[in-house]
Amino acid sequence: MPAPIAASKTAASPLGALLRDWRARRRLSQLELSLLSGISARHLSYVETGRAQPSRQMVHSLADALEAPLRERNALLVAAGYAPQFRESALDAPDLAVMRRAIEVTLAHQEPFPAFVTDRCWNVLMANDAMGGILGGLKAGGPRHANIVRQVFDPDDMRPFIENWDEVAGDLLRHLSHQVGQHPADAQARALLDEALSYPDVPARLRVRDAAVRPLPVLVTTFRAGDRRLSFFSTLTRFASPAVVALEETTVECMHPADEDTRRYCVELAG
Repeated sequence: MPAPIAASKTAASPLGALLRDWRARRRLSQLELSLLSGISARHLSYVETGRAQPSRQMVHSLADALEAPLRERNALLVAAGYAPQFRESALDAPDLAVMRRAIEVTLAHQEPFPAFVTDRCWNVLMANDAMGGILGGLKAGGPRHANIVRQVFDPDDMRPFIENWDEVAGDLLRHLSHQVGQHPADAQARALLDEALSYPDVPARLRVRDAAVRPLPVLVTTFRAGDRRLSFFSTLTRFASPAVVALEETTVECMHPADEDTRRYCVELAG
């Protein structure tokens, strides 16, 4: 006996699978998503089962309601049979030259204090001179990896020089876990989280978040090498309303001295 039409449609609906996955992440019922997106629950049900073909505008409405980032919006469009809308140009692409110059100005203005730029997987794309000078002064040759997660968790990298490693590592794991929870289809983020947890001597308590522990108002990262102790807190800058995937996923982190000794050392190093 041939399979029911609805069942075969459901199996052949990549968009439906993505939408159900997104609803699970956002903890939304079909009815709740229909209200948020302005689409009838009946029509949404047909879209999820593949019985109805959504328009491009409808896909955008669903993505808005789900608060999907640009990379995921492209995936939804492709699953619905449309071309991706948001460019995935690299940050060094010629058409992003103006934005890259703005980042370079930010890094330069942060001197003599460190600043760097990362992508969604915490790869360091750019850094100012102060960043290289300070890390190189702590560890001969500077960091082993060009990835913040690996720098923090690898015992052969910056980990031995981070005095409050438990706090820094725990905060980084929480960010990674949140990222994976929000974007489970992001294989790179999942692999990075698994890699971080695979490094030796990662305490079990860092693998879960204790709701009873109140986070500090601002995380301070403290480095120590011999008698030298440097403490920094950070501010993060992102592009407002970007239409390019790489810009949405770019973060500029500026590190500021948390005490006078750190400020003085940075100024003297630059001088």
